[in-house]
Amino acid sequence: MFSALFSHGFFSSDTVHTALIVGGGAAIVCGITGVFALIRGHAFAGHALSDISSAGGAASFLLGINALAGFIIMALAGAAGIELSATRRSRERSLATGIVLSAGLGFSALFLYFAVKQHNSSGATLSVMFGSIWTLPASIIPWILATGAAVLILLALIWRPVLLCAIDPELATIRGVAVRRVGIMQLAALALAVALSSMTVGAILSTALLTGPAAIALKFARSAVSALIIAAVTGLLSVWFGVWLAWESFYWTDGRGWPVSFFIVGIIFVVWAVSGILTSLISRENQLSGRLFRKKQHV
Repeated sequence: MFSALFSHGFFSSDTVHTALIVGGGAAIVCGITGVFALIRGHAFAGHALSDISSAGGAASFLLGINALAGFIIMALAGAAGIELSATRRSRERSLATGIVLSAGLGFSALFLYFAVKQHNSSGATLSVMFGSIWTLPASIIPWILATGAAVLILLALIWRPVLLCAIDPELATIRGVAVRRVGIMQLAALALAVALSSMTVGAILSTALLTGPAAIALKFARSAVSALIIAAVTGLLSVWFGVWLAWESFYWTDGRGWPVSFFIVGIIFVVWAVSGILTSLISRENQLSGRLFRKKQHV
């Protein structure tokens, strides 16, 4: 059965090897980072950084430099802009994030315009916005893994303060936690994770890889550690299964193939929807069991 599933040279392709390593590494990092982002209420910031990073991807295509470097530089610049223009009030912070997001998209449109005009190809727009994991060279793997390791190390240093800040920022301040510094470090980790996600599924769809597995994990996890593990595994399996489906789609469609990003995001959406139904059913069952138990006590 296993050989039948992978009968089209899936594991013998160097392109597949690169896609599995790059996509798998990005999925693990994004899953873990996404949990911290959702706990702190930074989902919109993650979405904004994803779109802002598209300007870096477009600039890298225009200048002919490493795409990962372009995504990272612009994502970090966006994170700095959000942090410098933000205030403690959530409403004003969201407003600042939206303004920085608009500026990033404006630069992205400008760079893509020049890139398409200079190279006479619309492939830049598709690659930047929706990803092109099949075209990534094997030489980018060390850079992907190094960036992912940097994110995980950074989060390992601040995960306890991040959780405390999420629960009670005032208590964190009383206990001597540098809340602003922790926020900056977490935002930097989020920016790096967004860059990895953009390399895998594109800037437009990277929010799904960042927040989808984390949202699924938080539905079932009973502790922060279990949430991190569930999110990482969910993201990893979604990406790998999506890569396999995209590879097989070449044989379904006479060599045309469907985008990897479509399958990855589609899988995450289906799992998220099913998990929502399951948690709703479990909650109703628990409520019914509680009512029956209370009735027995009265009897």
